[in-house]
Amino acid sequence: MAGAIASRMSFSSLKRKQPKTFTVRIVTMDAEMEFNCEMKWKGKDLFDLVCRTLGLRETWFFGLQYTIKDTVAWLKMDKKVLDHDVSKEEPVTFHFLAKFYPENAEEELVQEITQHLFFLQVKKQILDEKIYCPPEASVLLASYAVQAKYGDYDPSVHKRGFLAQEELLPKRVINLYQMTPEMWEERITAWYAEHRGRARDEAEMEYLKIAQDLEMYGVNYFAIRNKKGTELLLGVDALGLHIYDPENRLTPKISFPWNEIRNISYSDKEFTIKPLDKKIDVFKFNSSKLRVNKLILQLCIGNHDLFMRRRKADSLEVQQMKAQAREEKARKQMERQRLAREKQMREEAERTRDELERRLLQMKEEATMANEALMRSEEAEQEMQRIKATAIRTEEEKRLMEQKVLEAEVLALKMAEESERRAKEADQLKQDLQEAREAERRAKQKLLEIATKPTYPPMNPIPAPLPPDIPSFNLIGDSLSFDFKDTDMKRLSMEIEKEKVEYMEKSKHLQEQLNELKTEIEALKLKERETALDILHNENSDRGGSSKHNTIKKGMFLFFFILFCWFSLKPKAEDLSAFEPSNSPCRAPSPEWPSLKSSSR
Repeated sequence: MAGAIASRMSFSSLKRKQPKTFTVRIVTMDAEMEFNCEMKWKGKDLFDLVCRTLGLRETWFFGLQYTIKDTVAWLKMDKKVLDHDVSKEEPVTFHFLAKFYPENAEEELVQEITQHLFFLQVKKQILDEKIYCPPEASVLLASYAVQAKYGDYDPSVHKRGFLAQEELLPKRVINLYQMTPEMWEERITAWYAEHRGRARDEAEMEYLKIAQDLEMYGVNYFAIRNKKGTELLLGVDALGLHIYDPENRLTPKISFPWNEIRNISYSDKEFTIKPLDKKIDVFKFNSSKLRVNKLILQLCIGNHDLFMRRRKADSLEVQQMKAQAREEKARKQMERQRLAREKQMREEAERTRDELERRLLQMKEEATMANEALMRSEEAEQEMQRIKATAIRTEEEKRLMEQKVLEAEVLALKMAEESERRAKEADQLKQDLQEAREAERRAKQKLLEIATKPTYPPMNPIPAPLPPDIPSFNLIGDSLSFDFKDTDMKRLSMEIEKEKVEYMEKSKHLQEQLNELKTEIEALKLKERETALDILHNENSDRGGSSKHNTIKKGMFLFFFILFCWFSLKPKAEDLSAFEPSNSPCRAPSPEWPSLKSSSR
């Protein structure tokens, strides 16, 4: 009895100790996850659980986002999850997104998972037109996205229409031109074929290196009013605070770099920016909601902390991550080289196999021809035997004929002898008759002489004409001469001439291709569909370009396209940032670039 009571008590105490939980759904850029969270958990507990699940160590870029009455908010790390103004319906949904952006993606993003999450988020922002991207740049970015998803281009696999279901270009770009999906796919595939050999992480990093030069990249915009009541936009990003005209989100009217700001504060709805230079007036503005001011302050504090962090020596954790990333990159490079060698060996084996199959097929054809020739030879042999048999029969007939001819000749000889004998007898009879006639004539002559004595001259016989000669026939055989011409050599020469026309070498600069693409599609542009940002971008381009990072990155991003795509050169840190590498403490602006005190960004 006592044991039963003790067991019930232990069961009830165990039941009381089990914490109450609620379900949370976390939506990342490529997956959804659900967790059971304790009621007492703070934002940091949930955030750390998500990061551990993803294997993410560069946690300082990310946060858990939710929406309050059409206003974006971020989960606070030191506040209980359920104490936020979130829906109490389970599962409670949060979006795991990048909250802060790096100045230089290649230098700062260490882990592959970090790069991948940034790539997916920036790609979605470009496709959703939250980041303005020119048409020709959209095609290049789309080609890198295809390389990241499909790997190297293979014409036997990636046939026409394989991108039909892919969302690769902003709808604004598609609607701006009179071009079919097939025409866009053709242009994207032309770029895609140039990226052969790039792994997924390399293609995604190239995408980010190009996207980070777009004017609206990494900027959080907020509607504000200045002291005069003028409507403006406040932009917060990794470089500082920027004030925009509401109709122009590309070029700021004035900028406050983080290293030139002394203090940022807000009181109720009024926000105050105090420059480090006391000669510059304090800038004050108002927002529509107190919650927006809190969000602005969060973003300012976070971006400023990262700005200062980049200009100090890397922490031990970051150094370890970078060392691991280098080792992992070297391992992957060796693995890729090994796979490339195996692929090359496989291709050579396939070529050898194809050659052997070709030779086998050729030998089969030759064997077939030999069999046919043998059959023809056997037929010829049979014909020869038949001819021989015919010849034998002909020889027998000839022998019989010769025998008959011989018998005929013997008979003819006998008849000739008989004829000669009879001829002799006839001659004898003729002679006798002649003599008798002569005697008779002499008797008559004597009788006449006696009577008249006339004399008669003898008659001269007319010789009989000789039979005409048998004409002789001279048969002259003409010899035929054949002028043999080597038709095979002529055919081979024609094939060589045809093979001289080959694919053009891929040696043109990216600038030339971009200009060609821009010129080509310019004729298909529908001017009436140009947006305000299109017009502003074209004006900036005509003036020589005024990018977001004008004070840090010189030149238009098209220049970088040339470096990225055609020469495959990775830009150095000093080419993309005004500061030295992150592992050098207290970095100062590079002398190659103008000071960040410029009013434009």
